[in-house]
Amino acid sequence: MAGGKGSRLRMGEKPLVKLFGRPLIDYVVSALLDSSADRIFVAVTENVPMTGGWARERELEVVDTSGKGFVADMVEAVEKAGVIQPILIIMADLPLITPDLIDEIMEIYEERPEPALSTHTPLNLHGRLGRRPDSLFNYRGQLIVPSGINILDGANIRVEQEDYHLIVERIELAVNVNVVEDLKLCESIMQGDL
Repeated sequence: MAGGKGSRLRMGEKPLVKLFGRPLIDYVVSALLDSSADRIFVAVTENVPMTGGWARERELEVVDTSGKGFVADMVEAVEKAGVIQPILIIMADLPLITPDLIDEIMEIYEERPEPALSTHTPLNLHGRLGRRPDSLFNYRGQLIVPSGINILDGANIRVEQEDYHLIVERIELAVNVNVVEDLKLCESIMQGDL
């Protein structure tokens, strides 16, 4: 998912914001390419014309969506892509993600009976990183933060799906880039300062 305005970051199209000279989306696409994912679709909106161009230049499959919001765009993207199998949905602003972690999430999904899986990190991890998450849930008495990676059944994308809450204490899932401080935190982590 790479179609958001990135208005809080205020650095242009968020997927193309540079981290050590590379666009944020490039980190995610590289991790997906090195994972066991079969195909990569980049969902864009009219808010990110240069992101769409970046993806097309790399011969990635680009799906244009209406820009009506994350969920509506996700549903539209899955339907336009024609995916009726389980599909991993990942945000373009997770530059710390690794191929191994993507594969681990997909393997856990395969072992679960639920049709969907959502990934979360514990709130205390964010506190230790000195960041305040945008959203948070109380799940069975534990405060958790959604991480921006989900697996859904593409055949039933318009239906609310029971999901397994995968809660993992991994920095790679805790830091998505929404504000300049998140970008600086990624830099510190990648340099080994944290």
